[in-house]
Amino acid sequence: MVARLKAAPTAAWVWAFTAYSWTVTTISAAWFARRLAAGRGESLSVAASLLWQGGIYAAWLPAAGVVWLVLRRFGAGARGIAANFLAGLAVVPLETLTAGLIDRAFIGGEAALGARMLERTPVCLLLYSAIVAVGLAAAHHRRAREARARNALLEAALAQARAVVVPPQGAERLMVMSGARRIPVEVSAVEWFGAADNYVVVHWAGREGLLRATLQSLEAKLDPRLFARAHRSSLVNLAHVREARPLSDGSWRLTMAGGDEVVTSRTYRDALLERLGAPLTSSSRP
Repeated sequence: MVARLKAAPTAAWVWAFTAYSWTVTTISAAWFARRLAAGRGESLSVAASLLWQGGIYAAWLPAAGVVWLVLRRFGAGARGIAANFLAGLAVVPLETLTAGLIDRAFIGGEAALGARMLERTPVCLLLYSAIVAVGLAAAHHRRAREARARNALLEAALAQARAVVVPPQGAERLMVMSGARRIPVEVSAVEWFGAADNYVVVHWAGREGLLRATLQSLEAKLDPRLFARAHRSSLVNLAHVREARPLSDGSWRLTMAGGDEVVTSRTYRDALLERLGAPLTSSSRP
């Protein structure tokens, strides 16, 4: 039975890491705040220091949500990093403003809000960079888990295709043009078909020939347990796939038994997975 593709459970450990980071940072910052207050001859209770620092760092949770939404929208590559840089131009000033207002509420003082914001800017830049780094790590982890699940599903599909038994007496044949001759080729022996204008190039046993047909009409007649679209211009026999390697863009490179390589585009990869009973959601696409 083909295993179904499941989304990687990244949310649990991301939220656990977030809770841990907020707790440790709040306690550490509260301890330093009390030490600084004592150095100035002021009194700051434990509860007040925890509430003060906890509020400042809790204000970063919406910022973390913005980072994750940007990565979900633009991915964890160069586009996602650039989009988060642009988002930071708005997020960091808002966080410095929030921190400045919380500072003024707890410790008062004569310092202007602008001065407090300027003092908070280096720390806010550091925190935003750390949040983006964690988001990138979580996104890459999610993609890696999903890629492994897709690859496992493909391997299962290839194993099923290789197990399909075609009765020798009922083997279907195609009359393929090879040079000036027309020769019969068993469908089960075909490794893959390639589109060529109004013809289809048939590849089998290190040889190739032409068949007057379209890939679409040919696909409708073939056993779906064996044949699957790899691209709009190619149709492969899964039973003859010797090796499948994932590519960085999410597609697959299929090496056929005869040595030919056929790249499966992401569109047809997803269609194949859905046909095998593993529908993909938009969140699981790289």
